Amino acid sequence: MFDIGFSELVMIGLVSLIVIGPERLPKVARIAGYWIGKSRSMMASVKAEIQQEFQQEELRQILKDQLDLQELHTAINETTEATEALKVSLIESLEDTKIEKSQVNESK
Repeated sequence: MFDIGFSELVMIGLVSLIVIGPERLPKVARIAGYWIGKSRSMMASVKAEIQQEFQQEELRQILKDQLDLQELHTAINETTEATEALKVSLIESLEDTKIEKSQVNESK
């Protein structure tokens, strides 16, 4: 969270020792540690909630895509059935035409 090196920590410690004093420094350090820990846990909690929201949104999008694919699959099946019915009808018409042609040829 904070990008602080060792030398910067030493400098902060020395300034704190001078400003706060040696008697109150341990108490202030404990309080500061408590609040830093609390802020880290809050940040982690917010981060986890945001990640969860992103995951939920991704799942919603995947479900929507699945429903779209199901609709497309249904449309393909209906088209295939209609094509098969048309094929059967055309084959029957072709057979009828062949029969009529053979009858016309026989009558000549």
